[in-house]
Amino acid sequence: MATYTSAEQTLSVVAASPELEEQQQYLTFVLGGETYAVSILRIKEIIQYGQLTEVPRMPGFIRGVINLRGSVVPVIDLSVRFGKPPTAEGRRNCIIIIEVAIEAKNQHIGIMVDAVNAVLDIPANEIEPAPTFGTDIRADFIAGMGKINGKFVIILNIQHVLSMDDMAALVTAGGASLTELSQPKLSTG
Repeated sequence: MATYTSAEQTLSVVAASPELEEQQQYLTFVLGGETYAVSILRIKEIIQYGQLTEVPRMPGFIRGVINLRGSVVPVIDLSVRFGKPPTAEGRRNCIIIIEVAIEAKNQHIGIMVDAVNAVLDIPANEIEPAPTFGTDIRADFIAGMGKINGKFVIILNIQHVLSMDDMAALVTAGGASLTELSQPKLSTG
């Protein structure tokens, strides 16, 4: 069974050990049969898929919002964000809560994936540059290609994948703003 390390623990270990800067930890997950990875420094937590509130008139890549300890967190279907069919709901689906920087503020966004695999160490010398062609997703979404057990894993540049500029343009076409999504609604009852 994989052990998940919090981003805070990893940050303190890397800060205390300069030799570890050459090797980073990545959370690997499955999406549409492909294995992807994201640096654990961006991950806040992993939760089971469920208790999602759909928001009317949102583009297809926004599955809805969740209440995460009193905060409204939008949940993105990563498969749809990559231009593929929506992720089928199943018992292994997870929501990975990611922290992204938006205009000098940190915002939490959930990404829906098929399943979470494990946290792996990938040495810097085992990461190849992002290919300029031949992938099903935009090249700017890829930070590199990690070699794990003789296979390549796509390491995502999550800041680009969850770019607020890109998503705001898509959301505007859908009729609402990301600010509206991330602000808690007050009930007037």
